Amino acid sequence: MALNTRSILKILGLLLLIEAGFLVVPTVFSLGAQDGQTTAFLYSIGLAAIIGVLLWLPNRSRRNLYKRDIFVIVTTGWLLVSAVGMFPYLLGSTLTSTTDAFFETVSGFTTTGATVLTTIESTAPSILLWRSLTQWIGGMGIVVLMIAIMPILGFGGMQLFNAESPGVMIDRLRPRIKETALLMWVVYATLTIMAFVSLLIGGLSIFDALNHALTTLSTGGFSTKQASIAAFDPHIQYTIAVFMLLAGMNFALLYTAITGRLKAVLQNDELRSYLRYVFIPVLFVAGYLFLHSAGLEESFRVALFQVVSIVTTTGYVTADYVTWAPPLLYVMFILMFIGGMTGSTAGGIKIMRHVVLFRDALLEFRKQLHPDAILPLRFNGLRVQEHILYRIMAFVMLYIVIATVSVVVLMLWGVDTPTSVGAVTATLGNIGPGIGAVGPMGDYALLPEGVKIFLSALMIVGRLELFTVLILLTPYFWRKY
Repeated sequence: MALNTRSILKILGLLLLIEAGFLVVPTVFSLGAQDGQTTAFLYSIGLAAIIGVLLWLPNRSRRNLYKRDIFVIVTTGWLLVSAVGMFPYLLGSTLTSTTDAFFETVSGFTTTGATVLTTIESTAPSILLWRSLTQWIGGMGIVVLMIAIMPILGFGGMQLFNAESPGVMIDRLRPRIKETALLMWVVYATLTIMAFVSLLIGGLSIFDALNHALTTLSTGGFSTKQASIAAFDPHIQYTIAVFMLLAGMNFALLYTAITGRLKAVLQNDELRSYLRYVFIPVLFVAGYLFLHSAGLEESFRVALFQVVSIVTTTGYVTADYVTWAPPLLYVMFILMFIGGMTGSTAGGIKIMRHVVLFRDALLEFRKQLHPDAILPLRFNGLRVQEHILYRIMAFVMLYIVIATVSVVVLMLWGVDTPTSVGAVTATLGNIGPGIGAVGPMGDYALLPEGVKIFLSALMIVGRLELFTVLILLTPYFWRKY
């Protein structure tokens, strides 16, 4: 069966029209701020709208979508919105290199937070707003947004949702998938507004509060300051840490909490493991810092912020952890492979996968003693089906292989070993800052052009959880059945 090209083009056109709508926000801001970027944004809107209409108009007829179509739509959709989203950087001369502009845009939409901007404070405010907005759009996923607000689609909703949204299990809050997508966006937007108001009350300007609310709830990490969150007072750091922690949680679970079913929330296996993965390292890092260098409150604040930032793959920084003692640096590096909860805006391997694999390993010990015993693997009180377990195993194995091979590729490209390891880990896990030259106080600007393109691909592969993208590289995907 051939690909349903007309329906694929129709949905890609709709994605660009949605992107054109979002581009209006920084355009209006630029007009008010008179920062010289209005023309660049107007041209960008025109390009996005024209390409979107040309793709959508000739293909308006409704046809069924199949799995192969879904994979093409999601991967191509992310590439297309990133390619169009880089126009404001180029047309406004913020970035002169197409590679840099594409890297920055991909980093935004994938909520990675890796940047090539070296003078953030001198960048036009409207560009910084667009930069933050790309992360907010990408946080919950632009395809999920389309499903929520475009009932005209009427087909393939669940498959699109599962292929694009993070995690291996998506909790359905409503029988209809577009209602589930809409509710998740409502929770997402509500938390963003709460973060904005909290930061405003904390003393940030409207501009800084808005940008950091957008990039906190998306676990993106773009900041309006070169020093990131270290530029702000301690109470702002605590506020952002709390909202990062919430953003790393399952949004369906947060909705459950909002509706008053707290018992179900407290009994959730993944949530309890998530909190352990955060607070045990916090206590270790805080204790070490307190004993060796800092005061009690500062040690706790720095440890809390940096651990939460890395586990949730947000990538904000308040300290240069690369300069910490080796035991602390090793802890921070290990945390880069954790990730937030499934159904959150966080990247990485995800807590659920770690929990399931750990419990399966423990069961193997018991099976060695009682080989004939029936010992089901359970998660949240439910038996984990074998195909889910195999999928998790395949994901983790593939993740490790991709990371290892990618590090070798960067080293062959001439990048030093610490930077290669840090850049690959940070981009594949959608974290942003890594170690080496791309650590908390560094950036990706000086990396070779080819490396930036390669890392851009890793960001998309990581954001779409490997299989959605890599299946397009297999020869049997393109065979006609």
